Amino acid sequence: MATAKTGSFYLTETVQMTAAAAANSRFQGEIDLGAYVNVPTGQAVAIESVDFVYQFGSDFGGNVNGMVASDGCISAQLSDLNPGTKLLRADDQSLIASGQLNIDVSNNVGTHTSDLFPDNFGPAALSEAFMVVNDTMYLVVGNDNAAIGSASVFVTARVRCRVVKLSSKDWMAIAIQSTASDN
Repeated sequence: MATAKTGSFYLTETVQMTAAAAANSRFQGEIDLGAYVNVPTGQAVAIESVDFVYQFGSDFGGNVNGMVASDGCISAQLSDLNPGTKLLRADDQSLIASGQLNIDVSNNVGTHTSDLFPDNFGPAALSEAFMVVNDTMYLVVGNDNAAIGSASVFVTARVRCRVVKLSSKDWMAIAIQSTASDN
């Protein structure tokens, strides 16, 4: 299906959730892929894995006590179509990866939960990677059930990927699938 043009490299995007943001607020950032995706040559980006990192305050620590004002959750999703500032349902074809950090403030406990589909697509076979033919990926983060605490929360997506060359048929199939999920 695809042949690698580069070795693996990382792209990152950080979204800042402002201090005291109301419960159920959403924030968005973008990762520009324009330098990597090329329609005439069939060049695309193969996503191998996605990690979400949650940090708090000006020292970028990981202490969950204070990230939210009461028991709640911080959600993160990476997609290849612009959802605005909305979270996508799990069956959306443009959803690349997602995760949540559930926070129990009273017990100072944070639990990272993954979705049922893997956010690690496998380092070996390119056929297992998530292929992106759009020129932008979108990171949407939000706080559910609780306001953000007294300092900003930063959510970073670390995306391991590589540039690949697709056949015309494969590139067109992925483009059609991507466009169809936007309707």
